[in-house]
Amino acid sequence: MNSAKNDTIGAIKAGPGGFAPGLGATRNPGDKIFKGVLAAAAACIPLLALAILVMLFISSLPVLNQTGIYFFVRKEWDPVAQQFGALAFAYGTLMTSLIALLVAAPAGVGIALAITEFAPLKAREWAAWIVETLAAVPSVIFGLWGLFVLAPFMHQYVDPLLMRIPGQPFFTGPETGLSLFTAGMVVAIMILPTVMAVCREVFNAVPNSLRESALALGSTRWEAVRLAVLAPSMPGIIGAIILAMGRALGETMAVTMVIGNAPQIVSNLLGPADSLASAIANQFTEATSDMHLSALTALGFLLFGITMILNIVARLLVWAVARRMQHVAVK
Repeated sequence: MNSAKNDTIGAIKAGPGGFAPGLGATRNPGDKIFKGVLAAAAACIPLLALAILVMLFISSLPVLNQTGIYFFVRKEWDPVAQQFGALAFAYGTLMTSLIALLVAAPAGVGIALAITEFAPLKAREWAAWIVETLAAVPSVIFGLWGLFVLAPFMHQYVDPLLMRIPGQPFFTGPETGLSLFTAGMVVAIMILPTVMAVCREVFNAVPNSLRESALALGSTRWEAVRLAVLAPSMPGIIGAIILAMGRALGETMAVTMVIGNAPQIVSNLLGPADSLASAIANQFTEATSDMHLSALTALGFLLFGITMILNIVARLLVWAVARRMQHVAVK
């Protein structure tokens, strides 16, 4: 009788979920083991990132001991003279990613809005499938397409137009088609499916009651989309841009084939440049000295650091926007 009474009290305390804190967990050692396994698996992620960071730092010590902090602010790169600097490669990486995000972010959000809010119901899945198929194309294919199709097109039609409008200082000659701008456009096409797919899922998660409420209050179709869809979805949109940025920063083969591979810092976006990932891919097999290998590893260390810092900043931005949206919803 007492056992049945205790079971009933335990079930009441457990609630609808069926688990009472402090009851079943203490009786069943399997729960503790399962909890420990999950905690260990979760801890492996930051530990793995830390292990990679430490390995890269240790391998970078020879060149860092020789040049110090100046390695990250020097633009000279001459393996023959044992002169190494990462600034030109960091500049190419950041500029290529910035161009790609400026093109892909508004385009991806616009395509996702068109598919979820304005396209006919029968055409939405097909349109989403066509765009998302681009995500399955290998990066080397994008590189070949950029080298043999986009670069000649840019050289013949787009670059001369940009040299006239808007012209200097960002678009000056000579134009060859292999440039920072071309690399940015290729990466933009590569990250477009990521932005579109994530934003589409975010927009579909918005309750229809919000759209209907906005329309019932007299809003136009665009006003309803702006107030009831875009505003609540802002944290998700920023998250989509974060994911796209991660791929843009680390893209290697496609950028290597169209960026021109010239480590220099220039305001001319039509000129050749180089990126951190491209330099590592191009020179790692040809590095003969220990100092050259250490310098390439230091480039990887810098790329890893830039990626981590930008992702942390973007995550803080997402949290800030999410809190602001919550305050607005409460008011």
